[in-house]
Amino acid sequence: MRTTTNLPEETAAPPTLVSTAEIAASDPPIVSKPAPLKTAPLAGKAASPTDWEKVRADFPILSRIVHGKPLVYLDSTATAQKPQVVLDTMENYYRTTNANIHRGVYELSEVATDRYEKARARIGNFINAKSSREIIYTRNTTESINLVTHTWGRANLHEGDVVLLTKMEHHSNLVPWQMLAAERGIKLRYLDLDPQGMLVLDDLEAKLQGVKLTSITQMSNVLGTINPVEEIIAAAHQAGALVMLDAAQSVPHLPVDVQALDADFLAFSGHKMCGPTGIGILYGKRHLLEEMPPFLGGGDMISIVTLEGFTPNQLPWKFEAGTPAIAEAIGLGAAVDYLSSIGMDNVHSHEQELTSYAINSMANMPGVTLYGPDAAHKGGVISFAIEGAHPHDIATILDSEGICIRAGHHCCQPLMQHLDVPALARASFYIYTRKEDIDALVEGIKKVQAIFG
Repeated sequence: MRTTTNLPEETAAPPTLVSTAEIAASDPPIVSKPAPLKTAPLAGKAASPTDWEKVRADFPILSRIVHGKPLVYLDSTATAQKPQVVLDTMENYYRTTNANIHRGVYELSEVATDRYEKARARIGNFINAKSSREIIYTRNTTESINLVTHTWGRANLHEGDVVLLTKMEHHSNLVPWQMLAAERGIKLRYLDLDPQGMLVLDDLEAKLQGVKLTSITQMSNVLGTINPVEEIIAAAHQAGALVMLDAAQSVPHLPVDVQALDADFLAFSGHKMCGPTGIGILYGKRHLLEEMPPFLGGGDMISIVTLEGFTPNQLPWKFEAGTPAIAEAIGLGAAVDYLSSIGMDNVHSHEQELTSYAINSMANMPGVTLYGPDAAHKGGVISFAIEGAHPHDIATILDSEGICIRAGHHCCQPLMQHLDVPALARASFYIYTRKEDIDALVEGIKKVQAIFG
């Protein structure tokens, strides 16, 4: 395998990296003992405001002027902005290395393949997977969950079997199971919420009776609730059930260790964690993935094809039909390196500080209702309502001030029904958010109230 040493993003890669040739030749786990993630000197301690200003400077879009006002981006739960290093990495790939992967024997293809597979290894290290074979590239969290429902679900769930969900799930973790229920006659059961937006677990043992799989969000995209998934996974396994985690909101914001959690499946998206759109990850325990049938058919997911049938490829390519999102995978690898350089403990601490500041700033505003638990039990998400103002009007007025928030049902219509609201406004924070952004939000809310007062 020929390699190149003059690509800037390669120099920052963790030491446990593998080429495609090494993957194809290896039967043991590729990442048998994931290497420690490289972190900047900030790792292990709280970053100072000056440090976070340096982080913010890495995001070129934040210098934009919108409607004559400085951009205040408070919609990171929907998608995160991209640091310059991710933009440069993807541009570098297209400018110097663009080629299709895996089957080319010329240098461009081999280098592209090497970068693509090294990104997979770094992503596996990021969530502490045992093996790179357990890291499946998909388009996004939604496709990752659908992959499990279409493969594991169809192979293992039959009429009368039960899948346990919660009332706070995103549509991507509801609709695929509802489709399977309509097709197979399986039953769906739901964990309830308390008035603070926390899962009710007093009856967890009873709810798990007869359950084959439980699929839950680790962190709510509406309430921000960080669910006690360690407790739920342990109880589910005790009851003989597997566990799928929707980690779209947790992996970008919290330290996530799939081995410590003992999750059977876990899904997340690149675009919510400083990476590009169009790339996501399904993690699955290797023995489960080995037993599952392929998801899509076509090139790359096969080993042998005859007119009578086919033999699937080995993991992870068994689930990766067709030409993949090569630049996006490499970009996600750069995003993982970037977040690792900050340290996920620091990311979480920063967001908790911002969330606490936002709650304290907004909780006593007349006519404003906040939804979800306190800052100690949630991520950087504040969903709110303003008396007399529809969330879409709130978002439109805030946009005139250069403030970006999300308004609507947030792909959680059953949760809206549970909360007895048609929609909510939502502000969400990330590594580039400042307290000044929250101050601007508060002033924007006052403008909304003045207009509708």
